[in-house]
Amino acid sequence: MTGHKEKRNFSAKMRDANSAFLPAGSTQSEPTHVGFILQKHFSMMAFTAAVDAVVTANLVNTSPLFSYETLALDSSPVISDLGIEIAADSIINDTSSHKNLPEILIICGGFRCSTGVHPTLNKLLKEAAKQGVIMGGIWNGAIALAHAGLLDKLSCAVHPDNHAFMRERFPHVTTSDQVFVRDNNRLSCAGPISALEMMLYLIGEIHGKAIIRAIREILSCDQVSESSDIRLNQVIDDPCLPEKLREVMSLMAANIEEPISAEELSELVGISRRQTERLFQHNLETSPSRYYLELRITHARRLLLQTNDSITNIALASGFVSTSHFSNCYKDYFGVSPTLAREKR
Repeated sequence: MTGHKEKRNFSAKMRDANSAFLPAGSTQSEPTHVGFILQKHFSMMAFTAAVDAVVTANLVNTSPLFSYETLALDSSPVISDLGIEIAADSIINDTSSHKNLPEILIICGGFRCSTGVHPTLNKLLKEAAKQGVIMGGIWNGAIALAHAGLLDKLSCAVHPDNHAFMRERFPHVTTSDQVFVRDNNRLSCAGPISALEMMLYLIGEIHGKAIIRAIREILSCDQVSESSDIRLNQVIDDPCLPEKLREVMSLMAANIEEPISAEELSELVGISRRQTERLFQHNLETSPSRYYLELRITHARRLLLQTNDSITNIALASGFVSTSHFSNCYKDYFGVSPTLAREKR
């Protein structure tokens, strides 16, 4: 027998919080290239929401999943609806090469964007359709797709201010009352919040739901609810989880440095240890002890990479009885020792 020990894997809830720091898989594909076409007076908020989804997808993965560029019509920089100018990476004009188009093209519109035909953009979009490029429109960006005849017999979403125009001008296009529509390989959304959701949907289609959960772990921390008492969202706030389970999870989160035994945790919330184990297994597909360990190792990882505190102090602050125990656990989960992880930082 050898002393080899298999690497530990995080349970689902905790994996999302740690995905960016886990070892890369054996096969890594080339990043998917996304092009954002900026129309004059494009919505800055909607554009940045879409880009944020792409950038965060890269942040939660060990290797880049996407690359992106901004494209201007005729000239750069392009002025946004806020009066802020964005310098585009390239300019679309009649001499532009259409041979190496991005795999995804997103037309960024806005409240004051023109609803007229742009001949050069029209030509580009038609060529992109021939190449099978996935295309989307933000705010009223779908209008450009409609002008190119790429939404005929399809549904699309645009800002409510443009509904009358769309229905009058493009009778063969179904203007949806939904904020986000995916029809065939055309995507469209009506505004900033749906721009984020549209991109998350697209990212999920390409790379799977695990990436979406990891992105939401970062971007949804301040999601507003109906309650006027707005606070940061945490795993324990998930209304789908039983109250007793959330009570135990809350106690664990509040007692990282000095972990509480499974028996005491159960007693504090008024249930048996067996009931606690069933709650964790049924709802989180893990055991209480494993979840508690993963909570503490995640806490330690944050301290390790965000502070200059000693590894010994971090181990103690995260409830580990010794530095060697902490180092072994860290390496089991993240594939590197705490010392090497800090050096890579």
